[in-house]
Amino acid sequence: MVKIRMRRTGCRNHAAYRIVAADERSPRDGKFLEILGWYDTAIKDDNNFKVDLEGVDRWLSKGAKMSTTVASLVRRARNPELKPHHARKAKKAEEAK
Repeated sequence: MVKIRMRRTGCRNHAAYRIVAADERSPRDGKFLEILGWYDTAIKDDNNFKVDLEGVDRWLSKGAKMSTTVASLVRRARNPELKPHHARKAKKAEEAK
């Protein structure tokens, strides 16, 4: 089965990830079928990731499954107004004060 998941790149203490379609039996940083995007944790604004939605849809139509983190990034890519989970929690905490 094909999984759409994240592959770690970058150096120590500076994690960056590629969103890839890979066989579920391959290791995290191993062989992959196609690069579908990237995610950089060092960038602290909303433009810290890019996802090829056409490629994701193509793999999903072939029966691929997404990891939960990639599903969250795809949801944010489809709806740019949607904020990450931690940003929503911080906003709710501010409103409660």
